[in-house]
Amino acid sequence: MTRTIVASASREVVIGFNQPFCVIGERINPTGRKILAAEMVAGNFETVTRDVLAQVAAGATMLDVNAGVTAVDPNVSEPPLLVETIRLVQSLTDLPISIDSSVSPALSAALAVAKGRPLVNSVTGEVEKLEAILPLVKKYDVPVVAISNDETGISEDPDVRFEVARRIVRHAADYGISAADIVVDPLVMPIGAMGTAGRQVFALVRRLREELGVNTTCGASNISFGLPHRHAVNAAFLPMAIAAGMTSAIMNPCRPQEMEAVRAANVLMGNDPSCGEWIRHYRDVAPAGSASAAAAAPATGGGGRRRGGREGRRAAS
Repeated sequence: MTRTIVASASREVVIGFNQPFCVIGERINPTGRKILAAEMVAGNFETVTRDVLAQVAAGATMLDVNAGVTAVDPNVSEPPLLVETIRLVQSLTDLPISIDSSVSPALSAALAVAKGRPLVNSVTGEVEKLEAILPLVKKYDVPVVAISNDETGISEDPDVRFEVARRIVRHAADYGISAADIVVDPLVMPIGAMGTAGRQVFALVRRLREELGVNTTCGASNISFGLPHRHAVNAAFLPMAIAAGMTSAIMNPCRPQEMEAVRAANVLMGNDPSCGEWIRHYRDVAPAGSASAAAAAPATGGGGRRRGGREGRRAAS
């Protein structure tokens, strides 16, 4: 079985087919979060600190760290900001990290200060990117996320995306990088725009596992982009992807519905021995319909139905 090893200075995590699903917390990312981006540009890391601690408490396996703030200030140099952010994150938690950048100087600077064995997120099938990033992956002996697009863009044809992944794995082998250190992102399309997106990614994940023997990941919230009540879609998608063979996802662990789905999938796939993690998290949850559950339920008032707030439109909310 393929085992992708990631580690901090004191904790090791195994991403693998017979391992608990790896939840990569997505919140330390200013993309689409203008307030966070502005804070980071100003040297204010209060929100980053809160997001680190909240994701750790929610049960993230590792944390993705992104410092791409050019949408707010294109003059900010990414390498020193990414280094500062990584140092802060590593001071707050011993969870392994994923270094999220496609800028090779930023990756180089980040890898020089990252402790343990971080995951590099990411490289694509573009030759220029491969030749810039794979030498860093080899130099620091770290695993890398391989995104299934190349110079032609993102294909809607899953066979094309599979071939891009195969080409990245072969190119990495030329650098002496094992397939065990390649975590493929087959690219999840929004189901609201492409009705076959779910079936496509499930079939792709099976092929990647069976034919290339690689672990897989995705941006889980992409599947629900543009839809209302997105977290219910995400929560349904995750166990189906896990059953197809997906071994990790970049997602928001602070969404209880999605984390419940992941933990339940771990139980059902046999990756939570004796249901220990499930029991630890949910032993005190009152059964639906019980008196204690009814007492905890919010009143609707006057027999009317209470309206919830409008869902956010951002992909990674």
